[in-house]
Amino acid sequence: MDQRPLIKYRNTVSGIFVRRLNRFTAEVMIDDRLEKVHVKNTGRLRELLLPEAKVMLQKSDNPGRKTAYDLISVYEPVLGWVNIDSLVPNALVKQYLEIQGYDMVKPEYTYGRSRFDFYMEKDGEKYLTEVKGCTLAADLDGRQIGLFPDAPTERGVKHLSELAEAAKAGYHCSISFVIQMNGIRQVLPNYETHPEFGKALKRAVNAGVETVYYQCRVEEDCIEIISMCMSKL
Repeated sequence: MDQRPLIKYRNTVSGIFVRRLNRFTAEVMIDDRLEKVHVKNTGRLRELLLPEAKVMLQKSDNPGRKTAYDLISVYEPVLGWVNIDSLVPNALVKQYLEIQGYDMVKPEYTYGRSRFDFYMEKDGEKYLTEVKGCTLAADLDGRQIGLFPDAPTERGVKHLSELAEAAKAGYHCSISFVIQMNGIRQVLPNYETHPEFGKALKRAVNAGVETVYYQCRVEEDCIEIISMCMSKL
């Protein structure tokens, strides 16, 4: 990959995680003061957001915000830094798709009853992809594997059903997992958390939907795609 999609954060500060207050806010110690911060991910993140975990935050440029900082990454002893910014997967994939020679790359494309993250065209062929960020991992047979989702996602099941229908209609369809952790190349459905998502993914793959894995390099203040591979699971 000659050009690597990269997101680099500005105005970052480190902190120590204290507790999560709700889906959107948490408390973090920054320079010996307790700060309420915005959590840029509404997933459960139970394995990551633990008391005394090292975290990295970005200071907002907006002085009128209720919270002055965004929580963007968490240090996990086995995985290293894990990016938890839910806006990152789409931003990275957009960068990647724009250098792949497509005639058109259109975000937020409506097909059927769903809005998909990207629609592309190349040489008269039509493509659809839905992007998911993966921040959960487990040790399976001695190696770290990504798992998705970390919380039930009826929206994800709906997307897979629509992708399967689009594939049958002649679209090139894929579900793209951006792995926001180091050293992980593959994502498997998390049957324990949401068995229906796993079943829907299997049906979609059988209908011709491809699974795409974006492996990333993650540091406390940046994330970049370093490789991409496809699989039929």
